Amino acid sequence: MNTDNFPAPRMTTRTPICMLAVALAMSLAPASQHSAAADTREAMREGAQPAVLRVGAKRELKRPSAAAQIARDGDVIEIDAGIYNGDAAVWRQHRLTIRGLGGRAHLRADGAHAEGKAIWVIKGNDTMIESVEFSGAKVPDRNGAGIRLEGAGLTVRDCYFHDNENGILTGANPASDIVVEHSEFAHNGFGDGQSHNLYIGNVRSFTLRFSYVHHALVGHNVKSRALRNHITYNRIMDEKDGRSSYAVDFPNGGLSFVIGNVIQQGPATENSTIVSYGAEGLKHPLNELYFVNNTVVNDRPAGGRFLFIKVGADAARIVNNVFSGRGDVLSGPGELRNNLAVARTDFVDPADFDYRLKEGAAAIGRGVDPGRAYGFELRPAAEYAHKAAMRTRSSSGKLDVGAFEYPPRSRSNP
Repeated sequence: MNTDNFPAPRMTTRTPICMLAVALAMSLAPASQHSAAADTREAMREGAQPAVLRVGAKRELKRPSAAAQIARDGDVIEIDAGIYNGDAAVWRQHRLTIRGLGGRAHLRADGAHAEGKAIWVIKGNDTMIESVEFSGAKVPDRNGAGIRLEGAGLTVRDCYFHDNENGILTGANPASDIVVEHSEFAHNGFGDGQSHNLYIGNVRSFTLRFSYVHHALVGHNVKSRALRNHITYNRIMDEKDGRSSYAVDFPNGGLSFVIGNVIQQGPATENSTIVSYGAEGLKHPLNELYFVNNTVVNDRPAGGRFLFIKVGADAARIVNNVFSGRGDVLSGPGELRNNLAVARTDFVDPADFDYRLKEGAAAIGRGVDPGRAYGFELRPAAEYAHKAAMRTRSSSGKLDVGAFEYPPRSRSNP
């Protein structure tokens, strides 16, 4: 199935019943848990300072959903590492920090969902989530997410989303800035091409960096409708058996910086395009793409196109990229400058998706200064290190073309 044109996310709405749900949950909870929640709530009433709520099998609050019922704005929720089966929650408070303690806290849906939407529905603003794993989100309308963001502002760090119908799904909010870093997304998607590893709605800005995004199920690995996008230093891949559609999709354009990523399309994909810009119409006030120092590999036997850019884009600068495999580099308007088409033999171990440059590679020392745009430095300052990590890149001297500099350092984070 070619999935070049997908509809907007199905953001279903349901009548809130949170107060009834809280009361019912408290009435049915064991006496000890009811008492613990009441004691915690009473302590929070007595002091205006944010609280630290701790969740775990040996804590008074046994499940994250219990913390969601009593938390207040600005609180820190620490969840002991371990598996939390069948637990889902709605977080309504603002400025929460929710983090795993001693490792990742694994929210395994096992049929549970909040409001028919997600494992966690975030309604508050400015939420930080760290070291949490989300898996198995499935809902009746086939659009269940690990996280469904309905508030404004979300930072996700060191998290793992896998085997959900969506990894992260957000609505439209012009006041929302979303940052995802050092995280992994794998095998998310219902399989109908309308759900994805990451689906960012029409928000103010989206930043994805130092993350490993792979094996979306028919949908896209990264899809963003944000007005401004920074996609930097990630590994976005199908590998041997992935079936994603686009690796990166900006369906409505926007001001988009794609710098220092390693991007690979696998042999099983049904879509001939790897990176798409504006396929559903250029709808933002400013539509410019800066595609700089990426390494893009096409393993689709029939080839295709590395980049599609919609006619009407304000600007598209494609500089210092390495392209390998069959296909046209560009379909649509754009300025191609100092890009290289290279053989797989220029890479350290292409069979294992290690696209660092080896001795004698054509890309070594061949880069040009890509300049700046809108106050943003286009020369890469870092590079991806597997897995979901980063290493700094030289800021002086000759610039190598592509996502990696030579000589190659350890594949893992130094």
